[in-house]
Amino acid sequence: MNRRSFLYQSALASSLPMLSRPAWFSSLFAAYEMRALRGNVGVFTESGGTIAWYVTGKHIVVVDTQFPDPAAHVISEIKKMQDHPFDLLINTHHHGDHTSGNITFKGLAPKLVAHENSKANQQRVAEDRGNMDQQWLPTETFSTAWETQMGDEFIQLHYFGPAHTDGDAMIHFTEANVVHMGDLVFNRRFPYIDKSAGASISNWIQVLDNALNTFDRNTLFVFGHSGEGYDITGDAEDLQAMQNYLSSLLNFMEKEIAAGKSKEEIANATQIPGAPEWKGDGIGRSIDAAWIELVEKK
Repeated sequence: MNRRSFLYQSALASSLPMLSRPAWFSSLFAAYEMRALRGNVGVFTESGGTIAWYVTGKHIVVVDTQFPDPAAHVISEIKKMQDHPFDLLINTHHHGDHTSGNITFKGLAPKLVAHENSKANQQRVAEDRGNMDQQWLPTETFSTAWETQMGDEFIQLHYFGPAHTDGDAMIHFTEANVVHMGDLVFNRRFPYIDKSAGASISNWIQVLDNALNTFDRNTLFVFGHSGEGYDITGDAEDLQAMQNYLSSLLNFMEKEIAAGKSKEEIANATQIPGAPEWKGDGIGRSIDAAWIELVEKK
């Protein structure tokens, strides 16, 4: 299966109880897509952060889960490819648009791996919201690196420090040379910088440097999100573009703060100088996060 698009049927949409529909459920007809990349690795997109999958005649691995309904769809599509037990589920980080579907895999995958801070954040958020019963927390965690073998494929997890959150993992399918970056790259889309979960803009730049030094020019990267007209896959140049956005954000904010401007005055900006490809809604999130990092946390 190289590339398919699927539509919810009206019967499926009408069968969903209103209380089970998440806030992002904006249409009764939502498209989803399975796309093969290379080396038995592919991606799934519907609502939320990009899901990656590795499927062979003997092994199934899934990275991230979006929400319960999309998780059920990716499971269904994988079973059309290979109908045997799942081996492993991995989370890139804790945010709900990447982990709310974990519960759908409970009982299907024997193990869920994530960075130790990712598990702590997921548990904290669930406890604060009172919905622990809707979560499946990681069953195994790591601090800096983790590795396993599935058939001919080696799967390596890397952690290079705080960035988008304090628990962002990069997942490398080494033989296919595909890396899921999670939300470490918002491809030409204003990023969410989660200061409540230990995010660091300055260290994010270094984390991307570490990625560029760890992986090679032939690596295919999978991104958590992309802007209109841009893909959720890319290469090293896209990582460098993300670095440039973050550096430009800090430079812009430092100059505005030095000029004595308030956060409200800076928030009138519609573009970050030096990073014109980042456009649309969401610039305020970056300005708020940079203000916290440069002013409030001093």
